[in-house]
Amino acid sequence: MATTGTRTDPTNAPPARPAAPVPPWRALPVLLTGTFLVVLDFFGVNVALPSLAGELDAGPSEVVWVVAGFALAMAATQLLAGRIGDRVGHRRGFATGLTVFTLASLACAAAPGATLLVAARVLQGVGAAFVGTGVLAVLGVSFTGEARARALAWYGAVLGVAAAGGQLVGGALIAADVAGLGWRAIFAVNVPVGLLALALTPRLVPATRGRRAGRLDVAGMALGALTMVLLVLPLVQGRQAGWPLWTWVSLALVPVAAAAGYRHGVRVERDGGQPLLPPSLLRLPSMSLGLLAQLVYWCGQASFYFVLALYLQDGLGLTPLDAGLVFGVLATGYLATSFRAPGLAARHGRSVVVVGLCAILAGYGALGIALAAAPASTGGAVAALVPGLLLAGAGQGLCITPLAAQVLAHADPRQAGAVSGALQTAQQAGNSVGVAVVGVVFYGVLGAAGGTVGDAFGVSLVALAAIGAGALVGVGLLALAVARTRAHA
Repeated sequence: MATTGTRTDPTNAPPARPAAPVPPWRALPVLLTGTFLVVLDFFGVNVALPSLAGELDAGPSEVVWVVAGFALAMAATQLLAGRIGDRVGHRRGFATGLTVFTLASLACAAAPGATLLVAARVLQGVGAAFVGTGVLAVLGVSFTGEARARALAWYGAVLGVAAAGGQLVGGALIAADVAGLGWRAIFAVNVPVGLLALALTPRLVPATRGRRAGRLDVAGMALGALTMVLLVLPLVQGRQAGWPLWTWVSLALVPVAAAAGYRHGVRVERDGGQPLLPPSLLRLPSMSLGLLAQLVYWCGQASFYFVLALYLQDGLGLTPLDAGLVFGVLATGYLATSFRAPGLAARHGRSVVVVGLCAILAGYGALGIALAAAPASTGGAVAALVPGLLLAGAGQGLCITPLAAQVLAHADPRQAGAVSGALQTAQQAGNSVGVAVVGVVFYGVLGAAGGTVGDAFGVSLVALAAIGAGALVGVGLLALAVARTRAHA
């Protein structure tokens, strides 16, 4: 009789265990590194604007394009990046974006002129779109419940710290003048960090994906990109060109292009296809109004940092490092509230965002008072800004994560890329439009007879207050819509 136990019988062997999934928490440092790099390069470049403008002989419109071009490219490609991530895998989409972003950063650092710098910034924005949607898609699919709330808290903290603290990092890099790079170091530092994150991505980031069926909606992306260009291009170029006829025609065509994009999405979805942003999602009041609140909020956030950086350096004469240290006050206020924001929002709902927006408006008011008082010394002028900056930073910490969570609540594994793409699109569209609009106000006052940088900053604060009030209205409408939906459920 044949013995058993001394040899393995393949027919009786236990089935092989599937490979254990990568723990999502291990992926968080890599994902947040990508987030930090993207936000750092969007906001951190603000403190470099006076330096690069002088070295590259860049005019006002080119200075605005250095910031707005990045955001515009990111907004125009977000939804397509999300859909591609759903098809090929969110990890692969993230890695592709990080590769493009890193190479484009190298091109920015080596740019010999303003035109090539803007072109490289646009390419950076495309890479950033894949990074951003990949991060949010992995967070939306891999984390649920309490774990998702904690992951989003970390995401929101990194977002805010990179936005405010990025100016400090940028100023420190310029002051250090590593290898004589000056402002170029802000872009060069992305290369080694990006390469390290790329090396860790296959080992630590889980391979999640959405549904794969259907063709990519390239026509939808083209219509979305056209809408953004029609809006931002005349705002950036119009003032310097004297507002010729083409600028007004371009602005008038914005609602036409937007309506065409929506109708295209309806048709694709009706025929069983996958539009970049399904109109069925937009018909959910909490989704559409949540995206609107995101857009308006980021209009104010990005443009505030833009004009503040110009005021601190061109108005008060601070060095890039000193200007970055002032932005550190904003980061302090942000950190004081951002980690508590998700828990507060869980208990108190959207009232937390309302309180945050009111704090931001109060911060703008305090800054306006400080500006009007205008202490004689530079040190006194900076000290007078501190209360307003702390208030604004604390308000931002209460807003960012709860607003993002409102949109990500609609993320499911099949459409995580589309939802995260919609969120990132709203953010970056707000960034580009805000910088363009408030840039028109800032440079318009500065270019007027007798206009000073302080005057331009003061009038910009009024415009920012109007944007903040608009965000308050959007959040109020969102609360009403959700309440009505629950009442009819």
